Amino acid sequence: MRCLLTLLVAGIVSASGFAQDQKAPAKKKAEPNPAFAPVQDVAGLPRVLIIGDSISIGYQPALREALKGKANVHRPATNCGPTTRGVEQIEAWLATDNSGGKWDVIHFNFGLHDVRHFDDQGKAAEANVGHRQVSEADYEKNLELLVVRMKKTGAKLIFALTTPVPANSAGRVPGDEVRYNEIARRVMQKHGVAIDDLYSFALPRLAEIQLPANVHFKPEGSKQLADQVAASILKVLDSKSP
Repeated sequence: MRCLLTLLVAGIVSASGFAQDQKAPAKKKAEPNPAFAPVQDVAGLPRVLIIGDSISIGYQPALREALKGKANVHRPATNCGPTTRGVEQIEAWLATDNSGGKWDVIHFNFGLHDVRHFDDQGKAAEANVGHRQVSEADYEKNLELLVVRMKKTGAKLIFALTTPVPANSAGRVPGDEVRYNEIARRVMQKHGVAIDDLYSFALPRLAEIQLPANVHFKPEGSKQLADQVAASILKVLDSKSP
């Protein structure tokens, strides 16, 4: 009897160990996004703040490389989303990396999230239902508030026009970004803000640089956008030189 009991206990322990061995391996922790890596400023170089959504997150690492030795390039460690979030978070973003709001150039964009469709419960919806997250009137009002606040930093401002919305991209209607870009142009011209026309830059090469039926870009596309953004920033920095 004692032998039988010993065998049963051994069997249970063995089965338990086997079950533990069969557990799925722990998931690897996601690698930190290099776009959000903190920047150690190089003394004497101008300080640039990038404010934008996932499009700017995509080109941030290549932009830093393009401006290496020419500017210290920072951004908030987040997707800056629609203008409504911008109005709520602008103070925190201006203080990115304990800057105290001291920036030479702020390159910013809002648009793709503003035109994204949501239902009345606040859930993301397809483009044929729901409504745009931010109306045209509120988009204009929010941009006004953001520009006025950012101008107080003394930085030179650059607004990047929203890149094209392709057909069949989730939750967005192609052409909405064109109307919102027209609103943005009007606000920026009123306040003397430079415009980086990423829309016109990307449009003729979308088949080459943008993902199919997706507002996001291929790695090479993000690299090309980074080069365009770098050129627009350098132009403004050159204009600030004595």
